[in-house]
Parts: sequence; C-alpha cells; structure tokens
Amino acid sequence: MEEIIKEEFVQNSLYRLDENTRMNTISLEKLSEADVWKRPNESLNSIGNLILHICGNINQYVISSLGQQEDTRERDLEFETRSGHTKTELLEKLKETVETAKRVINDASIEQFVRKRDVQGFYFSGIGVVLHAVEHYSYHTGQIAFWTKQLKNTDLGFYDGLDLNIKNE
Repeated sequence: MEEIIKEEFVQNSLYRLDENTRMNTISLEKLSEADVWKRPNESLNSIGNLILHICGNINQYVISSLGQQEDTRERDLEFETRSGHTKTELLEKLKETVETAKRVINDASIEQFVRKRDVQGFYFSGIGVVLHAVEHYSYHTGQIAFWTKQLKNTDLGFYDGLDLNIKNE
C-alpha cells in the first residue's frame, strides 16, 4: 500500500511540475526580451526574477534537500538581478531545473519521503518538501501568467481545446 501511495504522489507531483513548465513556456513565448525584465514597480518582481526565484526554490527544496546535494542557493540574487539572461536562457534554466527535480522525486524512496529535515529554516518531511516546491512553482506560475496578460492584453490559451465546464461523474 505504501508503494501505491508513493507512486500516486510522485506521478501527480511530476504532472504538476510539467503543467507549470508548459504554462510558463506559453507565457514566455508571448513576451519580448524587454518584457521579461519589466517590473510593475519596485515592490514587484519581473518575470525574469520570478523564473530565477522558482529555479532557486526548486534547487534548494527538491534537488538539495530531498536529493541530498549541497545547498548553494543565493536567494537575494534571484531578486536583485535586472538583466543578463535571455528568454531562451531563462526557459532552458527552468526546464533543466525541473527535469533534475523530477528525477530526484522519481528516484526518492519511501524513507526519503517520510524523513524530516531542515530546509530554509523550516522542518519538513520529504513529502512536505515536494508539496512546498510544487505549490510554490504553481503560485509564481500564476503571477507570471497574470503579468503576461497585463503586458500583452491577451488570453494565454492554457486550456484551448478542452471543455472545462464538464461536470464530474
């Protein structure tokens, strides 16, 4: 039974990571190079900053903590950066980070998922680490979608071709 629950958790986590990456790819395709680094005001982040921040968080939580690698995150730099990465570079960094995290999640044992550990000043199990990384990615994906819609005044068509009004069975 534990193995079935683990597999279901892993597959749903990987699906959510892929969905967020798909949506962010669509958003980035709509933006110019300049748009990626626009900031609505000094209290808000650019899309470039959000992508760097997502990568930093996934690295710290999943790759470092769950994957038992050195924590090399420099969180402040994720927000201080104002340029220096193209859309293509940002998307490639995001995709590489997510693919590495997916391998770590897929390869984790039940023991790694239930073991508690310190991460970024918090105390989480491996399940908690993955839940945090996935929900954090989703949260910022929504911000990226909102800012893209604001900049381009366009629907992003994330679910084109799907009838989202279908009722549950």
